[in-house]
Amino acid sequence: MSTIWIVMPILIVLMFLLGIDVNKKAFTDIAHNPKAVLWGMIGQIIILPVIAFLTAWLLKLPPVYFMGLVLVACCPGGSSSNVFSMLAKGDVALSVTLTALSSIITLFTLPLIMESVAAVVSDMSGVSIELPVGKLLVQNIVLLFAPLLAGSMFKHFCPTASVKVRKVLGKMAFPALMILAAVFFLQYRKEIAENFASLGLSVAMLILMAMACSSCISRIGRFSDAVRRTIVI
Repeated sequence: MSTIWIVMPILIVLMFLLGIDVNKKAFTDIAHNPKAVLWGMIGQIIILPVIAFLTAWLLKLPPVYFMGLVLVACCPGGSSSNVFSMLAKGDVALSVTLTALSSIITLFTLPLIMESVAAVVSDMSGVSIELPVGKLLVQNIVLLFAPLLAGSMFKHFCPTASVKVRKVLGKMAFPALMILAAVFFLQYRKEIAENFASLGLSVAMLILMAMACSSCISRIGRFSDAVRRTIVI
């Protein structure tokens, strides 16, 4: 059975849950701390994919892993970052705002960035790589943005019911993510084992370089320690 029938329902439910979680405060906080939000989004949307691209280029990763590393970097921050920000005594309100914004913006930026990277990787490797950008955008809107919007509307029109649904889905979110990870790990366990050294090194470099760059950005912006920890996370 194709894993898509396992992955897509889980993603749709998670996006619906995100829609319930997103509230007006997450966006009104932009007006209170626009500088931190701006730098956080620049780091998420631009700098992180650039770091991934440079890392893959320096390590001369094969095209498929080159694209994979950049794809990971293009993905939005998840709700778990809000928990880590809280544990690290960061700015939780800023973390929630960045999570909400990145979850929406990357639905549209991810296909466009990946198309550009695919063109570069094709020229570098001589391997033809074509991404159906239009199809990806439509899929993101229909399968991801639509349930996110549905969750937000459900919360607006049925606030009491949304609280109950939030509690149920909230308990399912982490196990669902673990199921996704397990599905892909089992499906590609041979490839992971064979390429663990190069992939492990590239991911470690991506994480360390991202932390270093985000820390520098925070210092340039002269942010507080709490904001700096949040942007790094």
